[in-house]
Amino acid sequence: MIYTIITLLVVAIALFILSFFANDKFKQLENQIEQISLSTLQDSYQMKKKIKILEEELLPNDMGFTEQAISPQRKTPLVKRVEQMYRRGDSPSEIAKSTNLSEYDIDSLIKQFSNKG
Repeated sequence: MIYTIITLLVVAIALFILSFFANDKFKQLENQIEQISLSTLQDSYQMKKKIKILEEELLPNDMGFTEQAISPQRKTPLVKRVEQMYRRGDSPSEIAKSTNLSEYDIDSLIKQFSNKG
């Protein structure tokens, strides 16, 4: 009986010491997941940064009213009315009140008219 207990104790101590030198699979897996999450966050940040730069470059050109030319055939009655009032000498605030448009929209249309000639 004593031999069995001593043998079990020696085996337990040997396995305990051996466990310090064995590779921890969970630690490796945890490190891999951490690396993947960090690279994903970096990629996401870079993509957001690139999208922001593209939006800054593209949106002002698309939204600029002065760069878009409206052909005379495609003018709506409201645009024609604004142009007539502007040519007549009405102020942008008066035009905005009578057409229910914002002064910013009226100014954009006026810039368009003055650029066309």
